[in-house]
Order: sequence, then C-alpha cells, then structure tokens
Amino acid sequence: MTRILGIDPGSRVTGYGIVDLLGGECRYVDSGCIRAPEGRPLGERLKAIFEGVDMLVATYRPAALAVEQVFLYRNADSALKLGQARGVAICAAALAGLAVAEYMPSVVKQAVVGSGRASKEQVQHMVSALLKLPGRPQADAADALAVALCHGHTLRTQSRLGAGGRR
Repeated sequence: MTRILGIDPGSRVTGYGIVDLLGGECRYVDSGCIRAPEGRPLGERLKAIFEGVDMLVATYRPAALAVEQVFLYRNADSALKLGQARGVAICAAALAGLAVAEYMPSVVKQAVVGSGRASKEQVQHMVSALLKLPGRPQADAADALAVALCHGHTLRTQSRLGAGGRR
C-alpha cells in the first residue's frame, strides 16, 4: 500500500486529499481544506499552510506528496502567492522525507476526467465516482484528491512498465 497526500495549493484555502494505492485501485482516506487566517499578513497564512500540511503528514504518514504546478496567471502577484503556498507545502513534505511529485493542472484533469480542459464540476464528479464517495467533495478538496489520483495512476503505470521490462 502507498498512501498519497494530494495538495491543491492556495494562499487562502489549500485543499488536501489523501488516498491509498492498493494494487490497482485508489481508495479514499480523507480530504478537506487548510484555511489560512483571513485578513492576516502573507507570512502568517503561509505558516498556517505549513503547519496544516505538517499535521497531515504526522497524522496520516503518507509516502508521497503530489502537488499541482503553478500555471501562468494573468496577475503576477497571484502567481507568486500561489508559488509560495506550494513552496511551504513542499517544504513540509521534504522535511518529513516524503517523495514529492508535481503535475500540471491539465495533466491532472486528463488523468481523472479524460480531458485537460475539464471544468471544476467535472473534476468533482469524477473524483466522487472514482473514489465511490457519497457526495461531491468541496472544489478545493476535489482538486487535491484529483492530484493524488493522478499520482496514483502514474505510480501504477511506472510499476507496470517496470514489471514489463523484467520479463
């Protein structure tokens, strides 16, 4: 079994999703959001994200962290804040010795929905269906679960290719 922590970074709300990769299947463990304190300076919000990811790592003991890569925003300030949120999440994982994988949002959507241009609603629907959830998770949590699922698919493919090469 491989436990994967998926992160959808944000400077205000950071989604997380945890799945277990068991053989050829991903199973839901937990999901939710780390909410940075409203109206606080960026440094305090980044600290809250770091502490939240650190607590998730200590509680669930994942083997890997999968995170979305930054894509180009129209607003450079937003892109920088998102990059900083990603950085503190990655740092928390690295300090715990976790393997870190990064995926472009279009790659995540392609892996989960089948289209790199899928809407948030389509991602929520497919995450719910793939993990057999009773309802749709919140958008940020669904995005994080999608990142974890994408990494699970990648690990399965790598495993199959590695096994195929040893025949």
